Amino acid sequence: MANVLEKLNPRERRLALILGGVVAFLVLVAIPVTLESLVLSRRGETEDLRSALGAVQAARAQVRERQSKKDNIARRYGKKAPVLAGYLEQTARSQKLEVTDSVDRPEVPHGKRYTERNTVIHLKKAGMYPIAKFIEALEKSTYPVAVTRLGVRKRSGEPDSYDVEIGVSAFDRTDVPAAAPESDKSEKDKDTKDKDAKDKKGGGG
Repeated sequence: MANVLEKLNPRERRLALILGGVVAFLVLVAIPVTLESLVLSRRGETEDLRSALGAVQAARAQVRERQSKKDNIARRYGKKAPVLAGYLEQTARSQKLEVTDSVDRPEVPHGKRYTERNTVIHLKKAGMYPIAKFIEALEKSTYPVAVTRLGVRKRSGEPDSYDVEIGVSAFDRTDVPAAAPESDKSEKDKDTKDKDAKDKKGGGG
């Protein structure tokens, strides 16, 4: 390499040195920096892709959760609550509570699809724990019912003894077909059995 440079004139030697410096710069600095930039760029693209996939998975989970809640609400409102007075008395009795009286309020329409039925009951000399369990049972009911009114008064001179007024509402969907009465169902089953018996008799003859 030195012999080659000695044969060059000063101008050519200077150009060769400059060219060598450029090549050395490209090898030692420019190429490694470019490769590192490419690696970082690919790494950034990978992270972006991973974040996008995570966002898609989270969105799918949210959609499934919303759909599940929607299905649960539809199932709950598809099951009409029984007559409130009897239902509340039965639920109270399971908590060793006694309903002293109940008052049914007029039905209130909510739009074209829902109707609210409301019943107010009174409990006398009730303990706080049974009252709490009674309300919890109503809130966890599979029927579309809700406690909409609650008044509690402590009885003086009596430990853990309260007089309670509870208002409960049931929300009915007006477009849900009513279940057929048991008597109609029995008659229908009987007619079906009679028809089958006649068909068998006719076939045997």
